[in-house]
Amino acid sequence: MVFNDTRVIPARLLGKRGAAKVELLLHKKLPQSPLWQCFAKPAKKLKIGDRIDFAGDFHAEVKDKLADGQVVIAFNDDAQSLSRKLEQYGHMPLPPYISRADEDADRHTYQTVYARNDGSVAAPTAGLHFTDALLAAIDEAGVKRVHVTLHVGGGTFLPVKSEDTNDHVMHSEYAVIGEEAADAINAAKRSGGRVVAVGTTSLRTLESVANENGHISAFSGETAIFITPGYHFKIVDALLTNFHLPRSTLFMLVAAFSGLERMQAAYAHAITRGYRFYSYGDACWLTRKS
Repeated sequence: MVFNDTRVIPARLLGKRGAAKVELLLHKKLPQSPLWQCFAKPAKKLKIGDRIDFAGDFHAEVKDKLADGQVVIAFNDDAQSLSRKLEQYGHMPLPPYISRADEDADRHTYQTVYARNDGSVAAPTAGLHFTDALLAAIDEAGVKRVHVTLHVGGGTFLPVKSEDTNDHVMHSEYAVIGEEAADAINAAKRSGGRVVAVGTTSLRTLESVANENGHISAFSGETAIFITPGYHFKIVDALLTNFHLPRSTLFMLVAAFSGLERMQAAYAHAITRGYRFYSYGDACWLTRKS
């Protein structure tokens, strides 16, 4: 079983440009530290060179304006200091359908129990179903557990507005597969075992790296893989995932994995029976279509 061990950071910042309120959602750290790409409200009113103040000792400058309400900002802190400031002043980026302000408890509950690498702006929510007791039971059953990292960006959950999926642009995300995890996954495939991805983020990480023979190597870098029906899966045999929204890249992925008709039937069953959707909802176990 392959788990994504990314940790959600308090990536939502509330600041001011002069007297005007500004809200930022950090979603991608750029190589040129301390630059971050983020979604901004109201993005149209921001100009390059504007200063956004979050606290007396914490501010950022707008360096560039991008499409889709995005801006690039430079903080007045180095990476280590910025991490402390985010913990102090940032808010947990709860999904927008949770119509309340974030609370201190969300810093623990909107994380997987195995989260350890800071960088996500959304939880890999299939992992929220796991407790320490359940992980211990998986170990006792003899299932090998390994971790990969994919820092989930806000763009993952944007709806597909293009009529042709080839016109949809995925935001890239940073992913890591260590040598130990790669070796364990390759050994499982050689021995005839199954590779089970916990969540679409784990699946996308593995499929980004696997070659045509289903072999993976250690990796660190960006991935913008967009999986739609017709994709040839190279390594993942089963997937544990939550229920996703229509017209989302995530529903397209599960339709590619298990078949569109099969998933439409499964979702119709889930709606009829009152299953819960979204991040804190129910999960389903999917096997790859033959």
